[in-house]
Amino acid sequence: MRIDAMGLHYRELNQQIRTAVEAGETDFELDNVCGHRYIGCGLDAPVDIRIHGIPGNDLASFMSGPRIWCSGNAQDAIANTMSDGLVVVPGHAGDVLGYSMRGGCVYVRGNAGYRIGIHMKSFEECQPVVIVGGRVRDYCGEYLAGGTIVVLGLDVPDGGPIVGRYTATGMHGGAMYVRGE
Repeated sequence: MRIDAMGLHYRELNQQIRTAVEAGETDFELDNVCGHRYIGCGLDAPVDIRIHGIPGNDLASFMSGPRIWCSGNAQDAIANTMSDGLVVVPGHAGDVLGYSMRGGCVYVRGNAGYRIGIHMKSFEECQPVVIVGGRVRDYCGEYLAGGTIVVLGLDVPDGGPIVGRYTATGMHGGAMYVRGE
């Protein structure tokens, strides 16, 4: 199902998606997304959502199962308290990516902002995974209790920092891998 988000309030867009999922739709193409918040929020179905544009805050929040592909960058709070699913961002991501994630995977090709993976935790058999291809800012992995964070540092200039200050502050579980120094 193709939905043109131009001129739609984020509530209208999300209601159209929810109504279509309830009717059995499993495949979505969202065009002209420009800061629309809460896309995929709370969905508990095996649906595929391809976003053309830049989704707003709380993309994939509280969801369990959908797969979301962005066409470029995405804003803050991706996968906030996500239980299961997949989010792929070929560009950059904002702050608090993966906040309190309990499962699923988030892949960001570019850089991500501050407080990536804070309060992530494993939940039953679920192991959340966040992989950032570029660099992250301060407080990555703060209070990490479970799951895995990988920061690859790709395209970071020689000698440039891959992680910011206070990485893994209060970490008491899970694993974090940082490529390089």
